Amino acid sequence: MVSTGDSAPRFTATIGTSDHEPFALDDVLGDGPVVLAFFPGAFTPPCTNEMIAFQERLDDFEDAGATVLGLSADSPFSLGAFREEHGIAFDLVSDMAGDAIDAYDLTIDIADLGLHGIANRAVYVLDADGTVVYDWVADDPTNEPDYEAVLDAVESA
Repeated sequence: MVSTGDSAPRFTATIGTSDHEPFALDDVLGDGPVVLAFFPGAFTPPCTNEMIAFQERLDDFEDAGATVLGLSADSPFSLGAFREEHGIAFDLVSDMAGDAIDAYDLTIDIADLGLHGIANRAVYVLDADGTVVYDWVADDPTNEPDYEAVLDAVESA
């Protein structure tokens, strides 16, 4: 599992819009801290709460120079609709292939919901060089991160 002090695994994916814009982690590194907020699935109550909580604090993260990204195995279309419905201004990244989810060792199954190969809820803060300076992985994917601790990590990065 990826943890504080590790070099963040690099990955490519797709931005959650109808345009299917390509995304590469390397494209956002170097400009300041990066928050990677992995979540199991759009339109589920805990994931909606989490992404809205990041949106509500987005000004604070941006004031600290951070780029916030949400990542899930959802399709770009689903993430685009989710973003639009909830007024999320930061990018949501579609990792349908599971490359990022696997690289961060976050793959889980929630069999009773029929969900397989999705991301566990986790948050990583990367410094501008791509070193992990904060890591949090949920013991239970319905738990949310400590948003103040994430912001503190960004401000320290």
